[in-house]
Amino acid sequence: MSAKINFLKARKIILSVFVLVAVFTGGYFLGVEGYKAEVTKALNITISRQLPPDKNIDFSLFWQVWDLMAQKYYDKSKLIPSQMIYGAIEGMVASAGDPYTTFLPPAQNKIVNEDLSGSFGGVGIEIGYKGGHLAVIAPLPGTPAEKAGVKAGDYIVKITDKAKNVDLDSTNMSTSDAVTYIRGVAGTKVTLTLVREGVSDPIVVELSREKINVSSVTLTWVGDESSIADIKISKFGAETKDEWNKAVSQILERNNVKGVIVDLRNNPGGYLQAAVDLASDFVPIGTTVVIQQNGDGTKQEYKSNSLPRLENYQIIILINGGSASASEILSGALRDNRGIKLVGDKSFGKGTIQEPIDINGGSGIHVTTAKWLTPDGIWVHEKGLIPDVEVANPDDATEDIQLNAAIKLFN
Repeated sequence: MSAKINFLKARKIILSVFVLVAVFTGGYFLGVEGYKAEVTKALNITISRQLPPDKNIDFSLFWQVWDLMAQKYYDKSKLIPSQMIYGAIEGMVASAGDPYTTFLPPAQNKIVNEDLSGSFGGVGIEIGYKGGHLAVIAPLPGTPAEKAGVKAGDYIVKITDKAKNVDLDSTNMSTSDAVTYIRGVAGTKVTLTLVREGVSDPIVVELSREKINVSSVTLTWVGDESSIADIKISKFGAETKDEWNKAVSQILERNNVKGVIVDLRNNPGGYLQAAVDLASDFVPIGTTVVIQQNGDGTKQEYKSNSLPRLENYQIIILINGGSASASEILSGALRDNRGIKLVGDKSFGKGTIQEPIDINGGSGIHVTTAKWLTPDGIWVHEKGLIPDVEVANPDDATEDIQLNAAIKLFN
């Protein structure tokens, strides 16, 4: 695959050689709405070698390595017990081989969960994994990353921040670590080295961090006589339902609406329930929107929960490689249930559900608890949704070719 060749080439070039990193976490977990972080002071750690009575695990190897480090390592100041414990836990969680299941020490958990304040900023990208490598799921509109030309699907191979003394290859880097390195004080700079499919040389972009505040739903009117509603959804957050309701109300108040375009391009996802709520406006109440399949094989169906205000409108959905998770849930549900056409590029392919859990001491864990299926039982993970009408948007295009293709389908 050309992307893999370019990726490996860049590794050799860089040698030594990620988010909103404002931080929206929808890009790498499909979570439960209403989750609130409770970050507390880190606990003082007391090391005990006594095994809990309900556990039958041999930790002798762990303590052997612990003692060898304490005895042999040349710089004892680097051996901080709490950090060693956190590192061991991170390794335990990572042993599952799931990039979306991660342990977050207190500092990282605080960054991932805190609301944006005036002194912290990001560059406006969502991150995830593509082919086992750290990648941009989507740049958010109007952010430093989008303005600098960062694209969905770009591999992040190196992160550099001279002020923080950070110059790191992203190999084996977790999403939480990447958030830590890219997030920072508004006005400061971070440099990302990217690899893009079809481009032979690495792309280096220097980005100034900003406070990121992006509306999740935007309504514009396109087509002949501005008769087609174009609803752009940038994420599925806690505020999305209210913003969506306002947009739908404007559509219903207007006469002679020819149809509705739901633009999910570069939408990395977010809350599962938000996707169900929006789908409810298109299909009859009680219709299956998504199926959750748990590890024990049991299934739970999420159904539309309100009267469908847009059921009688012609709908087209726009997707691309930055459409992930909750975006794919909405797209799959409307295609399976109503035969609504998807236009654009193949979607990202994120078919698992994570539960974010806070742990005493300020740490946290995002653990994959289930996978999700479309109403027809399709698992999109690492495969994505193939659009009914495949249309590329070349980087050098002077107009939105995918949007124009969607508009033509109404004529």
